Amino acid sequence: MGIEPRAGILDIRPYKPGAAEAPGIADPVKLSSNENALGCSPKAAAAFEASAKRLHLYPDGGATKLREAIAREEGLEAENIVCGCGSDELLQLLGRAYLDPGDKVVQSQYGFLVYRLVAMQSGAELVSAPERNYTTDVDALIEAAGDDAKIVFLANPNNPTGTYISDAEVRRLRDALPSSTLLVVDAAYAEFVRNADYSAGLELARERDDVVVTRTFSKIHGLAGARLGWAYGNKSIIDVLHRVRGPFNVNLPAIEAGTAAIADRDFMKRSADHNEEWVAWLRQQIGGLGLEVTPSVCNFVLIHFPETPGRTARDADAFLTSKGLIIRPVEPYGLPNALRATVGKAAENRRLVDGLAEFMGG
Repeated sequence: MGIEPRAGILDIRPYKPGAAEAPGIADPVKLSSNENALGCSPKAAAAFEASAKRLHLYPDGGATKLREAIAREEGLEAENIVCGCGSDELLQLLGRAYLDPGDKVVQSQYGFLVYRLVAMQSGAELVSAPERNYTTDVDALIEAAGDDAKIVFLANPNNPTGTYISDAEVRRLRDALPSSTLLVVDAAYAEFVRNADYSAGLELARERDDVVVTRTFSKIHGLAGARLGWAYGNKSIIDVLHRVRGPFNVNLPAIEAGTAAIADRDFMKRSADHNEEWVAWLRQQIGGLGLEVTPSVCNFVLIHFPETPGRTARDADAFLTSKGLIIRPVEPYGLPNALRATVGKAAENRRLVDGLAEFMGG
């Protein structure tokens, strides 16, 4: 008999990233992973390249330079920040630190798939609260959490729907939860949101000891390949995360690239401007083809397809892939009739719309 893992581990379905290849297509358009259409900051790329001269050295285990740069740009306290190998690692560290087998974890109906992985890795029970119009329903989350939820994960804005709830609603949620429940606000797409009623939750995390906010460098900063994220919260939470993370969990090139990226506000603005223009264009153009598109504040759109044979999401995915257009099926989220498409460069966006027009008209 072989060595057996802990009960429940083999029930976990590994996270499947967005596809990157289209069979038979030499140079496909990849719009499956919500990557920054503009790439990354040239200053970040230069810092990454310069770090090659020091690859024989261990990085600073506390990523001090990066934490101080984040604190300076975001108006935060460096000692209340911890960095990680993407925000995914930080979410998993929260599960490792705070969840016991049998604990209850709550998310919204179409919450990010990593929350399920975090719960299952710890042997916790995951409860999904129904959404309303593909948007987090705070009352449903409160009801699902009850008085015994250990963690409530809130993706705001949410992937894969692209919707968000206001700062007032986030605060209402936090006020209604027991103080024994940790609210984790996953604000991976925060920099794309320009609506006045939105907040990434940093001020709420500063005010309370039962809120932590996770952020990423993968989206607006275009550093998905560097695997870099950060979390902000009360010192009591950050101290716990420092205790359970690896001693050198952020590599040296990522630290250097992230430090340069967080300070390049011009690149961030250009990225957000590009997204604002093209996410609206995609929604208008795709909607004009007779397809429903969920309003999005992120760098992607969720496209809904009919159940008519030959016009389903699976049919569309296969057709687009055959044309070298790779977008993301979201059936694992419980959305079998939808596909998620990243905002790309101008020419890529036009190719996507042309491909969908051909599919719908064929």
